[in-house]
Amino acid sequence: MRGPLKPPVGYVSRVLASVARILVGLGLAYVVLLFLAWRFQDRMALPGTRGSLLAPGRARIPDGQVVEVATPEGLLLRGWYLPPNPRPSAGRAPGLLWYYGNMESVSGLASLIHAFRPPGVALLILDYPGYGESSGSPSEDGLYATAEAGWSYLASRPEVDSARIAAYGRSVGSVPALYAATRHPLRAVILESPLTNAADMARVHYPFLPRFILRLSLNNLERAGRLTAPLLVFHGDRDAIAPPWMGRAVAEAGHARELVMIHGAGHNETYDVGGAEYRAKMLAFLAQELR
Repeated sequence: MRGPLKPPVGYVSRVLASVARILVGLGLAYVVLLFLAWRFQDRMALPGTRGSLLAPGRARIPDGQVVEVATPEGLLLRGWYLPPNPRPSAGRAPGLLWYYGNMESVSGLASLIHAFRPPGVALLILDYPGYGESSGSPSEDGLYATAEAGWSYLASRPEVDSARIAAYGRSVGSVPALYAATRHPLRAVILESPLTNAADMARVHYPFLPRFILRLSLNNLERAGRLTAPLLVFHGDRDAIAPPWMGRAVAEAGHARELVMIHGAGHNETYDVGGAEYRAKMLAFLAQELR
């Protein structure tokens, strides 16, 4: 009777060597992945959307104008300024700073801006650095530069009452909106699908990456906690990009007047699903707080 078969001489050592090579290869690939995530996280979080800037008249806004606003860093931001319509019979009009979300641009939102434009309120919307026709590259600092440049431009318009300016920020636009609100005396803030911060977003979408490589902050939660202006928050209850708990956390930190959960809406469907009710609630809030 034959005994148990024995592996050929050297077989086990060859297997172990192969496994070691595979593990070393995987380790090196992971290190490369960490480096790429560290190096290009601005591009991952803020991919930018290049494209031509439409004239407002082509979006059925004949009184709007294309503007160019310079930042202290030398960047040139292009966008739209829509004067108050109707203009107040006396005194100056309130204003609204509009900060959009990722993969959006002023031109891409033309029909939406036309539909959501608050009556009697001056509106400014600029493309971020690296978006639309604005110079520069997408970055967190670029969001803050846009917030500062937008505030300075709108507050300096002679027909605008700088004491009655509000901010609207959607998705990543919630970051410059809250930044502006914690640095300037904004009268009201509206956020739609806000994220809490970069660390939470990384935890949701890149759980395999360690936190120590994260350079971005995008800390809405901290800024919402310092907010003194009235806050209104909209969020889709099926949002898989900035999950609903993020909207709730930001609303709670900012002591929001109201958190409106839009049932059945994902991250990019809030306008369509919210419809007329969304628009009416937004405009009513602005009308009340910008009196």
